[in-house]
Amino acid sequence: MEHDEPASVSDLFWAVARRLRHASRESLAPWEVTPSQLRALGTLMRHGPVRPGTLAGHLGIAPRSATEVVDALSERGLVRRETDPDDRRATLVVVTDHGTEVARAIRGARAAEADRLFAGLDDADRAELERLLRLLLAEPAPDQDRPTDASASASSPATGAR
Repeated sequence: MEHDEPASVSDLFWAVARRLRHASRESLAPWEVTPSQLRALGTLMRHGPVRPGTLAGHLGIAPRSATEVVDALSERGLVRRETDPDDRRATLVVVTDHGTEVARAIRGARAAEADRLFAGLDDADRAELERLLRLLLAEPAPDQDRPTDASASASSPATGAR
């Protein structure tokens, strides 16, 4: 039986995910940056200055959580708040030069960590892994509706059709 196997595909997938999470946290430790803070820096580097609420939307977190992330980054000099020139009542979050340097250094450290993790894979294995990961990412999230494919259900084992 499939569930009698010592390690199913899902078990292996989650084991790799745990290893990646651990490696990610370890790679961030020298900079005292959390994964959420790094995501915020990356978002700001991609989108430029944004209001805290917009940042929260990009990160998929509550505005209060985004404020906490911005506060922590600001205390470390990685971002600063500026008055929005279009609405002086609002503020924008802006990455500082130091924030850009730190984000780039972290990106380099994480790339080196990934190289170590995937060192046992040859080019064909890496290409296959990338292909499979892209397939998984292309699937709708569990809370999204999946498109139905009548031809797929018509040939399913449950219908007995081939």
